[in-house]
Amino acid sequence: MKSTDSKAPTRGIAILGSTGSIGTQALDVIREQSEFLHVEVLSAGRNADLLIKQALEFKPNAVVIAEPSLRDKVFNALFDEGIKVYCGDEALVQVVEMEGINMVLTALVGAAGLRPTISAIRAGKHIALANKETMVVAGELVTAEARKAGVDIHPVDSEHSAIYQCIAGEFHNSIEKIVLTASGGPFLGFSSEMLASVTKADALKHPNWSMGAKITIDSASMMNKGLEVIEAKWLFDLNKDQIDIIVHPQSIIHSIVQFEDGSMKAQMGLPDMKLPIQYALAYPRRLKNTFPRFNFLDYPSLTFEKPDFKAFRNLNLAFDALAKEGNAPAVLNAANEVAVARFLNDEIAFVQLPDVVEYALSRVSYQSKPDLEVHLASDTEARAFALEF
Repeated sequence: MKSTDSKAPTRGIAILGSTGSIGTQALDVIREQSEFLHVEVLSAGRNADLLIKQALEFKPNAVVIAEPSLRDKVFNALFDEGIKVYCGDEALVQVVEMEGINMVLTALVGAAGLRPTISAIRAGKHIALANKETMVVAGELVTAEARKAGVDIHPVDSEHSAIYQCIAGEFHNSIEKIVLTASGGPFLGFSSEMLASVTKADALKHPNWSMGAKITIDSASMMNKGLEVIEAKWLFDLNKDQIDIIVHPQSIIHSIVQFEDGSMKAQMGLPDMKLPIQYALAYPRRLKNTFPRFNFLDYPSLTFEKPDFKAFRNLNLAFDALAKEGNAPAVLNAANEVAVARFLNDEIAFVQLPDVVEYALSRVSYQSKPDLEVHLASDTEARAFALEF
């Protein structure tokens, strides 16, 4: 699929998952930074109404709706605008190859982001990565493809964006370790016994961040931090002993890098995803914006504490999967996606989330050197066992 306009003066962005939390905030950024950024492609799963509204405002070259039954609705709404409409997962894999695209923001939820991300990399598109599952499932393959294609991967997660910003200009200096900060979520300080009675409504009330339901539950269970540890290993070429987690309830310090001389750099700011999104989309430029500014006097006390690995067992499962490598992280991620969906559907209790993941990890055959097909097969198998639990 080819764009008809390859002479656009601004950076062309494809947003995969434009109707989700990250996607809508990315469009807020592009709306403010229209002198530097424009939309080439938008995609959505089932939210056709919002996709149509976005397309009518931003006038992309093309849109993709994943759900086949909604294709005609989107096509009819956008036909007079001359916007191309494609449908299905395979279209998403192909559309990222369009000539007018300079960068692909992968904001899809879960492992669905893997194939289009690899396709975009092979087409020479730089990646703004908001889909951590892509690196968790197949980090070794993705980073190898990026090196081969000469493509940059700009992390959008606030923690990984912070690390990325801290090492800018330090590429000749070795990292001793990184520290990923965690807010602790809504259940900070809860014991295993206290977690046994929490509800879905409780888990969806994040104290600091406004996010989609899946990532909010992952934050509450600390699986989000476990996935970030695995992602960091591949993004920054680290081993598991170089990655620490510290709980920082105020979410002002987004992460820290310690270098071999013992000095440390931290990136700070208010808990607002628009800043790391803009940094990734505009890299290496820091564009002036109207985002709220952090004031130290509003936060006279910044506190830190150790994570509770006993109460939040997902952390142990993630570190174990990282140590094993192979297809273990893919199994961890797939089982967790199913577990979270089942929890949100009131099928299991909050404390059973790690039980589902552990069950799948114990049953899917371990593969030490998986290729993409093995990763995808492991993903499918893990989902089946997670449903069986």
